Amino acid sequence: MKRFYLTLVFLLCLVTAAFAKVNINSATTEELATLKGIGKVKAEAIVAYRSTNGDFKTVEDLTKVKGIGNKIFENIKDDISVDE
Repeated sequence: MKRFYLTLVFLLCLVTAAFAKVNINSATTEELATLKGIGKVKAEAIVAYRSTNGDFKTVEDLTKVKGIGNKIFENIKDDISVDE
């Protein structure tokens, strides 16, 4: 029975993590690279842009990063946030 509950808790954690938004102001390159259409190079560009220009004010500001166009933004806009 204990194993069942541990498995249930583990699955709940996985489901919660799957629906969590990625905060583009604090995410690592590894976390950003999990987004659809964002690989290692684009993730590094996002972090570099953030380091140079400061935090993103809105999720739409992500399109200011070279390589992040409207198509990529449309694919990930529901999966990202600027909130903490």
